[in-house]
Amino acid sequence: MALDLSKVKERESLSSQREPHWQRIRPGCFLGYRPSAREGAGTWIARAYDEDQRSYRLKAIGVFGTLPARDRFSDAKREAEAFAAIVEAGGYTEEKIETMEEACQRYAVSHADAKGRFTRHVYSDPIARVKLAKLRRHHLNAWRQRLENKPAQVTLRKKGPQVTRDRAPSSINRDMAMLRAALNTVLAPGAPNTEAAWQAALKAIRNADRQRTLYLDRNQRRALLENIDAEIEPFVRTLCLLPLRPGAVSGLIVGDFDKRTSELSIGKDKSGKPRRILVPTAAAKLLAGQTKGRLPNKPLLARGNGKRWDKETWKRPIAEAVVTAKLPIGTTAYTLRHSTITDLVNAGLPLLAVAQISDTSAEMIERHYGHLSRHAAAEALAGLAL
Repeated sequence: MALDLSKVKERESLSSQREPHWQRIRPGCFLGYRPSAREGAGTWIARAYDEDQRSYRLKAIGVFGTLPARDRFSDAKREAEAFAAIVEAGGYTEEKIETMEEACQRYAVSHADAKGRFTRHVYSDPIARVKLAKLRRHHLNAWRQRLENKPAQVTLRKKGPQVTRDRAPSSINRDMAMLRAALNTVLAPGAPNTEAAWQAALKAIRNADRQRTLYLDRNQRRALLENIDAEIEPFVRTLCLLPLRPGAVSGLIVGDFDKRTSELSIGKDKSGKPRRILVPTAAAKLLAGQTKGRLPNKPLLARGNGKRWDKETWKRPIAEAVVTAKLPIGTTAYTLRHSTITDLVNAGLPLLAVAQISDTSAEMIERHYGHLSRHAAAEALAGLAL
């Protein structure tokens, strides 16, 4: 069935993703909608075919947040049709990008995951006002220094004591990589060993993905579950039971779990290769409960509003539960994956089997977990029940 963005409920049920959800208005004219990763109005995008260039033109046309939800489609549709008319008449000229902020905003139109990083680290920083034509290495060196000195928040609540930690090198690398990607779309690399070599300031920190040492034992994971908000408890419990990445768990749909065989199909993960794993009894019982009365294409572990969990929505409740349960500072959703993998290795499960279950390489498992003792395999995966 064709998508109908004019229906508010249908828009609200859409998943947050990088590529907008498109509706064809007429030949050569499309209206796209990208739901907000957080609560709030999503962004509307127009797409029109340029016959001269033999390619599509894109334009972000806003959120229309001041209008009632039922009226936003009609205004967005009107803007998209006006944009298409200009493109088809040959009167559209590429929007001129002059500043760092404009370059980042343009990149974020087609890369939804960039918006949050740019909002936190670019738009409110002096670098945002620097003209691209005058951008030099020292501008980005100064920005990088400010980024490295900025503490990372552990708690995200507005009231009460705030807990922070030093920003991890791997986090700095991800923030720099996003800005580097945005600049690569509008700037050519500068001559090496000169001030024009802006790219030199954004080189990744080497060996940033160091061995992970933060581990929660089972009592600590139980404490986390006892203090977590009830809405996200099934999501976090799944992370405690299976050695999966949070993003992979978020991407699961009801149809991915076979209750008859206790098999779970994981299609969206870092490697991009789908796989099936046999889950232990405790995890199977949990996942089976999440499938009751729900359609196969719906998120398996959903929020109260039916939408998927994502990094922007799972960070706050986990961080607050960490503080309440008095767990180590720096505990995140990813810590749970590391903890379950550690238990599997300590239980004696072969490294290749651990690698296959967790969607990584045996070399990576050996690098990060090879120091662990490997006593008799008494528990392995089934022993992860809390």
